[in-house]
Amino acid sequence: MKKALLCAAAAAVAAGFSGCSSISVQREGSAQVQDLSGRWNEQDSRQVAHAMISDCLSRAWLDNWNAKHSNPPVVIVGDVRNMGFEHIDTDSFIESLQSELINSGKVQFVASAKSRQGVRSERLDQDVNASAATRKANGQETGADFMLQGIINEMKDTVGGRSVVTFQVNLKLVNMETNVIVWNGEHKINKYITRAAFGL
Repeated sequence: MKKALLCAAAAAVAAGFSGCSSISVQREGSAQVQDLSGRWNEQDSRQVAHAMISDCLSRAWLDNWNAKHSNPPVVIVGDVRNMGFEHIDTDSFIESLQSELINSGKVQFVASAKSRQGVRSERLDQDVNASAATRKANGQETGADFMLQGIINEMKDTVGGRSVVTFQVNLKLVNMETNVIVWNGEHKINKYITRAAFGL
């Protein structure tokens, strides 16, 4: 009898803990994507980068550039700052932006400041160790015509066990010579989060 009571008590405790961790997330407009927590994730980085770069490259600035120049514009990605209240891997998002730009075939892309330092160190090493026929000269880098930069904001509205989390990404493309903003884009992701009563 005591054993049966102990088992019943253990089952009740286990059920209580399982209720505390019960979370369901529904993503607006992307039911096929599964979220475990409702936080920003890798799928968000890819989805937002694809949508925003597609919009950027469809705007008039690119046609205007191509009408005046024989070569595609050279673009670099600068800082993307996280202004939200949770950790977001902005480096991963920047990589997604870079991939979309490079794979579009519509622009040339130069390495970021961090990547350039590694390349420059290699060139210095080549000056000492590589043959004259194969070493690469300094001072021959391609300068960027435009820089892409932006911010990620996060807003949260909670009532009871239900929350709506909105991630808003704002990006702008800036002419490196004139500081003129040639494109300004915005993209939002809304996530509806429902938590079990014990999870409040």
